[in-house]
Amino acid sequence: MSNRLKSILVTVILCSSVHALKAQDTAHYKGMTINLDEVTVAAKKIGFDINSFIKRVEDDTTFYRAFKNLHIVGFTGDNDIRIYDKKGQVEASLKSTTLQEMKGRCRTMQVTSENVTGDFYDRKGNYNYYTAELYANLFFTKGTVCVDDNGNTPERSNGSLAKHKAQLKQLIFNPGKPVRGVPIVGNKVAIFNSDVMRYYDFSIRSENYVNGIPCYVFTAKAKADLGRMDRGEIVIDELITWFNKDNFEIVGRKYALSYKTFLFDFNVQMNVQMTKFNDLLIPSLVTYAGTWNVAFKKRETAAFIAKFHNFTGSN
Repeated sequence: MSNRLKSILVTVILCSSVHALKAQDTAHYKGMTINLDEVTVAAKKIGFDINSFIKRVEDDTTFYRAFKNLHIVGFTGDNDIRIYDKKGQVEASLKSTTLQEMKGRCRTMQVTSENVTGDFYDRKGNYNYYTAELYANLFFTKGTVCVDDNGNTPERSNGSLAKHKAQLKQLIFNPGKPVRGVPIVGNKVAIFNSDVMRYYDFSIRSENYVNGIPCYVFTAKAKADLGRMDRGEIVIDELITWFNKDNFEIVGRKYALSYKTFLFDFNVQMNVQMTKFNDLLIPSLVTYAGTWNVAFKKRETAAFIAKFHNFTGSN
């Protein structure tokens, strides 16, 4: 066999091998193409069911539920909220430690330390900033508040304000699912819908989380080459979720949301780390950095860090 023929054969074999590898490092789910790393490809060969995993990701409700679980346990909370001016300087802030206690299905909270700067509160002691109000609605308890039989806390206020808060919480803490009643962006966050998934690149990789837990990491990231019109269909810029390989529970999530219209715009980045207490999934660390602007109102740029620890059961 001539050297030239040998060279041709080697090239054909290499190309065939590369093609075979490429055929193996992707999976498909409901019209979605998912890129897989080498470890995930190997796991697939010995029984890791990609479709079942993606279905679990799509149907997951435990992440949103984890935040509600803060209403049924006692904990110590370290709170750090900062509001920034146009120059990026802190114009108002709150740094505090809170202690939540449970008695039966009811919770109360004490502020054990607090340091406030700027106009964080108004003269009546109310929050001057929407981010602070949302934070308080999520993580602070005023008076005695009880949960219902399903572990949910009924909204104390009615009307449009309570509705908007509930929608905003779902948008931020349940990314990937459509939010009913939210104009313009409500369906754009549903990344598993066929009309939306075409704007994203999806992948699964194997990686240890920050605490060393072996995880499968699911990522949805907006395609880099989207045109201006298609970019207008995107709300979730990136969504990364770490799933424990042993039980497929969420141990962490990182995501970025943004959108811009004539009436409003926002750009938000969040990172959430989870822990377990009494078999409940609970956030232990939540970081947020974002800016919101609504027509006829002052732009609000803020960041917060919430840490939860020393969990206890009900007395």
